[in-house]
Amino acid sequence: MLQLVNAGHKSLADYASITARGLMDQIRRLAEPLRGKRVVHLSATAFGGGVAEINYTLVPLMADAGLEVEWRIIRGAEEFFNVTKTIHNGLQGNPQGLTEEQMEIFRRYNELNAAEFEDDYDYVVVHDPQPVSMIDHFPDSKAKWIWRGHIDFSTPNPQVMDFLLPSIRRYDAAIFHMREYVPRAEGLPPCYIWPPAIDPLAPKNMALSPEDAAYIVDQFGPDVERPLLTQVSRFDPWKDPLGVIDAYREVKAVYPDVQLALVGSMAHDDPEGWDFYNQTVSYAAGDPDIYILSNLNNVGSVEVNAFQVHSRAVIQKSIKEGFGLTVSEALWKSRPTVAGNVGGIVTQIEHGRTGWLVDSSEECAAACLEILADPGAARELALAGKEHVRRRFLTPRLLRDRLALFNRLVGRETTAKLDVIAA
Repeated sequence: MLQLVNAGHKSLADYASITARGLMDQIRRLAEPLRGKRVVHLSATAFGGGVAEINYTLVPLMADAGLEVEWRIIRGAEEFFNVTKTIHNGLQGNPQGLTEEQMEIFRRYNELNAAEFEDDYDYVVVHDPQPVSMIDHFPDSKAKWIWRGHIDFSTPNPQVMDFLLPSIRRYDAAIFHMREYVPRAEGLPPCYIWPPAIDPLAPKNMALSPEDAAYIVDQFGPDVERPLLTQVSRFDPWKDPLGVIDAYREVKAVYPDVQLALVGSMAHDDPEGWDFYNQTVSYAAGDPDIYILSNLNNVGSVEVNAFQVHSRAVIQKSIKEGFGLTVSEALWKSRPTVAGNVGGIVTQIEHGRTGWLVDSSEECAAACLEILADPGAARELALAGKEHVRRRFLTPRLLRDRLALFNRLVGRETTAKLDVIAA
């Protein structure tokens, strides 16, 4: 059997006072006919990245709503994850394609994982490209299979996309963050559009006082009496930490006391992460005011929370981004947020109203300078951003959408509005 992840326990009742009015009633109505149905989530890793963070909340909330839910992790060696990283980059526009040998490695590991999977569920939710072709080995499955793509598919490498399409066409439904991400291809299943969400009660997002945040940040070296800029993300060229360092250096020319924290995580399905981590350290050139931290420095969810809460500005200077949950995390904490004008970020930030959207290191620096020069005005934008997140990007809304889809896939229509692109 594939490895089972213990996602813990959560109660929907704890979210009632936080979410939009009426949402909990919708969830209860949608969950009632699904009580006892068996659901499994399949993904490549249980830590590092947005998929894992979402599942650690969504899986236990589904269980609290009355479904029988599991989350299982596929197996893979380094050769497999090297291939899936090439696929990930190709789907986000990298021109490097797949060799015949790489395609064979991908197929072989999906076959091996399928052999360890018991197909006795009502719904199978497959996350991202790594396990996408497991469905090829269950032609007579009675389950409803749903593929959830979490990255930016707007300008994919055609060869890589074409390699995955035969498997995607087998699914009963596919889910994307944005309409622009749906592949321009024939024969797709119905494609549903909804953004991901954050858990406002998770340790990463729970309320943390400024004093507690400063105490935690202080343990990692920054001077808590001086201004701090922070980016939280994987060490990945698409997140552009080198561009963030460039922006920081421009800001430091005006505010010499400013500091920068680059806080990331190292996931086992990202073999390139170490290489880019080392590039980032090298690019920082020993600057004592740049702090490059990760889970390997014991930076976990509470520490990330503290860095975001304590920062004068939170940055997410992505150049490609499926969604970028760190943006909603920062806005939920009422922090002035500067982010790349790409992908799902643009659904979270309205430039000049809830934050800053930037297209270059120079624009990123200019936004940070504006925040440091007028913190009162910057906080007004951040507070508007928090309300935007409360209405659209909290996990109970994501649960509502998923339950509505489960009902629809078995022919049970609901009043819940789902943005769908018909097959």
